[in-house]
Amino acid sequence: MKKLLVMVLTMGLVFSFAGCKKAEAPVQEAPAEAVEEAAGEKAEEETTEADEASEEKTEDAASTGEVMKYGDFVAAAVDDEVVVETYVQAKQSWWEDKATVYTQDEDGAYFLYEMACSQEDYDKLTPGTKIKVKGYKAEWEGEVEIVDATFEIEDGNFIAEAEDVTSLLGTDDIVQKQNKYVAFKDMKVEPSKDADGNEVAYLYKWDGSGEQGDDLYFNVSSNGETYNFTVESYLCDKESEVYKAVEALEVGQTVDLEGFLYWYQGINPHITKVTVK
Repeated sequence: MKKLLVMVLTMGLVFSFAGCKKAEAPVQEAPAEAVEEAAGEKAEEETTEADEASEEKTEDAASTGEVMKYGDFVAAAVDDEVVVETYVQAKQSWWEDKATVYTQDEDGAYFLYEMACSQEDYDKLTPGTKIKVKGYKAEWEGEVEIVDATFEIEDGNFIAEAEDVTSLLGTDDIVQKQNKYVAFKDMKVEPSKDADGNEVAYLYKWDGSGEQGDDLYFNVSSNGETYNFTVESYLCDKESEVYKAVEALEVGQTVDLEGFLYWYQGINPHITKVTVK
């Protein structure tokens, strides 16, 4: 009887230990679908975080004012914010703390329209001065420019030589030279008609309705095609050599011209130098 009791007690302990072991042992594995869903959620979270980091990086780059190459400026859309380093070539005007300036680097040119500028800083913008400009790309009647701009003067100096673009007249390629300092060779002075219908070598204002001190307009031809060029009076006033040189032109003369390749519904160069041949 004692032996039987011991055996019963021993078997009870065995069953009891076995029961404890079973309670600890089971481990459930997640179904494959759940694993894939969790992995997908993780990947999506990582992608979102990467996208947010990329956006933050782009915003940071914009806020630091990274400088664009000329090709980047050309590729930018109208109204895009732009930042360029460029060099003053000529100043057209200043009033009410706004300056309009022709600038250029080794790759291309930028027309800065009514850039924020004090009179003191305007006086510092001598030809060749390097500036860092931040503003917005704009277009008016085909003229590409930078507006709502601010600038900083930097170390450096560059004066562009006039690039001969005579062979590009009448081609689509000439627009790639927009705002650059350019030259036109062996151009023939063609007649214009004044307000009274008389043939003349130049006009005050585009229609001849102006007077001395206004912009000068004159016609020149190359390879049988005639083009209308301008002496911008804000850039070169009536006391300048080029203004007086155009007033002295005669129909039929051959001239070499230099100036900035401004654009108004087509080429409208702002001439700064005339050489009669």
